[in-house]
Amino acid sequence: MSASPATRQTTSIAIIGGLFFIMGWFTWLNGPLIGFVQLAFDLDVVSAFLVTFVSYLSYFVWALPASAILDRTGMKRGMAIGLWGMAAGAVAFGEFCVRRWYPGALGGLFVIFAGLAILQTAANPYISVLGPIESGAKRIAVMGICNKAAGLLAPWLLGTLVLHGMDDLSGQVAAADAAGKAALLDAFAARIHLPYLAMASVLAVLGVAILFSPLPDLRAEQGSKTDTGGDSLFNYPHVWLGALAIFVYVGAEVMAGDAIGTYGHSFGLPLDETKFLTMGTLTAMLVGYIFGFIAIPRLVSQQSYLMGSAVLGVLLTLGAYFSSGYLSVAFVAALGFANAMMWPAIFPLAIHGLGKLIERGSALLIMGIAGGAIVPQLFALLKERMDFQLVFMLLMVPCYLYILYFAARGHRVPPRR
Repeated sequence: MSASPATRQTTSIAIIGGLFFIMGWFTWLNGPLIGFVQLAFDLDVVSAFLVTFVSYLSYFVWALPASAILDRTGMKRGMAIGLWGMAAGAVAFGEFCVRRWYPGALGGLFVIFAGLAILQTAANPYISVLGPIESGAKRIAVMGICNKAAGLLAPWLLGTLVLHGMDDLSGQVAAADAAGKAALLDAFAARIHLPYLAMASVLAVLGVAILFSPLPDLRAEQGSKTDTGGDSLFNYPHVWLGALAIFVYVGAEVMAGDAIGTYGHSFGLPLDETKFLTMGTLTAMLVGYIFGFIAIPRLVSQQSYLMGSAVLGVLLTLGAYFSSGYLSVAFVAALGFANAMMWPAIFPLAIHGLGKLIERGSALLIMGIAGGAIVPQLFALLKERMDFQLVFMLLMVPCYLYILYFAARGHRVPPRR
């Protein structure tokens, strides 16, 4: 007997959840990788933040090509291609770290996130259209739990296996002569090689597994029959406003997750503590996803929850500014709770009613992930000239205020006839 529709849907959700776990694994490695490359390649803060800049810029560059790839291959084969691309990037990143050639390592990250762009462009609309739009945030919340569970595990493993003893090593490097310094940093950089080769192998195997999985090759437009605005995305203002909401949201999320280590180190906290701070943010996000899963839409609509999250983001940012030390860092980590349900709420609101344009609309939203490249890089640049807490507040508050606007009014802007 063939499986029931409910069973097939559950299986599909489980497989996509596994892909979100992989996306979270590589996305949330960026936080500890900033500290790793700063020491391994002997960089300043601005250069180290190129890790996030290159990674999230790759989404902007590859989102539309990813949409074109999915048009030709279908979602299922496209996901496999994305996994294989990530595997190639992981091999390159590990190899260039061993050689301590920073441009090559950044190139490897760019390729990893190009593969992630394909996965994101396929997986987000896929999970959005597996049921009614009103509960889209709830399904994406399940994906978020998978994503952030990986995000908790990945930094801990990297910190334990690769980044242990960074404070002692930093002191040894400072006291060594040129030859001794090079030898110490070569040995430290080489620690990353085997873990990334292992990850590449797993990704390659998973790409093959996806091809033979029972995942149906669903077309995104099957989930949204409404098409009242014509055949151009320019007829749908709400999707453009949603792309900007994704831009500022991802910028705020990366600031609270990846930049928290640099934020804490600016207070003088030791490197062996700051490398684990991303886990605090991700723990708060995981709690936020579970809370949102329970609340939406049973207790509150996804747009109302998004408004509340934006207000909470402003309040926590102000709390971080008006405190210091561990308390200020705790406020930044708590932003993970405020950020948790923003992507799950913004994405279905922004693609609602796009009909046959839903894949292109999804690609546009994925391009908005470039906010994770721009906002943290602005933080790294401006903190060299201004108080880092002031810079953090001036960047974060406008992000949350715009998200509040999109939740209240922006997603309601009607299509042009």
